[in-house]
Amino acid sequence: MKTFDLIVVGGGPAGSTAAYFAAKAGLTVLMLEKDRDIGMPVRCGEATSEAGLRQFFEPEPSWIASTIHKISMQSPGGTKITFESKHKGFVLHRRIFDYQLANYAAKAGAEILTKAYVYDVIMENDTVVGVKYEHLGKKFEVRSKVVIAADGVESRVGRMAGMRTALKLGDADSCFQYTVSNIDIDEEIIQFYLGKKIAPGGYLWVFPKGNGQANIGLGVNGFDSKNIKAIDLLNKFMQEQYPKASPLTSVCGLVPVSHTLKKIVSNGIMLTGDAARMVNPVTGGGIIAGMHGGKLAALTAVEAIAKNDVSAQNLKPYEDKWDKAAGTNHRRLYRIANALATLEDDDFNKIAVSLEKYPAEELSLLKIFTQFAMIRPKVLIDVTKAYIGF
Repeated sequence: MKTFDLIVVGGGPAGSTAAYFAAKAGLTVLMLEKDRDIGMPVRCGEATSEAGLRQFFEPEPSWIASTIHKISMQSPGGTKITFESKHKGFVLHRRIFDYQLANYAAKAGAEILTKAYVYDVIMENDTVVGVKYEHLGKKFEVRSKVVIAADGVESRVGRMAGMRTALKLGDADSCFQYTVSNIDIDEEIIQFYLGKKIAPGGYLWVFPKGNGQANIGLGVNGFDSKNIKAIDLLNKFMQEQYPKASPLTSVCGLVPVSHTLKKIVSNGIMLTGDAARMVNPVTGGGIIAGMHGGKLAALTAVEAIAKNDVSAQNLKPYEDKWDKAAGTNHRRLYRIANALATLEDDDFNKIAVSLEKYPAEELSLLKIFTQFAMIRPKVLIDVTKAYIGF
């Protein structure tokens, strides 16, 4: 086909979810993915919540590398706090998970094309009416009523459409991760290491993947990454903590840790997922948020196309729905993240020592962040509203 109701650029969780819900609602959908395979390469720690996934699909056993019941945090001084999570989590096999989401979209009726590199958008009367892409050495043009850009943090498609997608240096973390084998860890615990000596402006994570494997990665805030490389800090940690581990894969990438972009719609186009900065600014997690954004964008496209009006004004309900669902909380988390970045290693140590006196059953993320707010009182209200129930 040369014309579709909807073109989705990007085959990650946000893009595939958008394609699925749009096709399910009866739109003709084309999803374009620049890489050879859906789900590869994996630029993600792969951790997410069971409850989050169940909002969209019933989790399949093949997606799940390990099931998480506990959270562990270690301070720079070595104090470790471990507690039961009130919400069960998963570490996913993203290669399988992403592939299956795309399969759901295809079964719903979406057409999918990989190795399709979108190099420009088609504009008419200040409205996006399609895209230009290259596939297997040939160039093509395809038109649509709406384009959803789910093309990652760089969002070239958004920029081509004239949208402001620039990311401040301090609103991004430079990350490096190994997937390793031959390590002995508790398969039910996700571990975090905090402190400026470990990961300036970010944190180090150890996420188990079963069978003696784990994702071990580290993020450094953009300001600090000018002088410090995430890979160097991670290699130092690996040598000290897991000298016998064997890396199976390695990956680097940029993770947005900002609030959602102020403008995520324009005439004929919507941004979603990482492209719209739908990522938790504290944790850098964006799988569920991206899927949520993808679904909202798809349903908004359905309504706009039915009205034969895809102007920015008529697509704005997508912005409003996202803001109500998660945008407000992301702004709270952004303020919390900025406050966390001001903590020194001594502050982390004090928080950890103060939490040691509590029995494990009384610990929670809310309790931990409340102790943090005792040091930075200005974020107490944000902490309470953002983490209530955890």
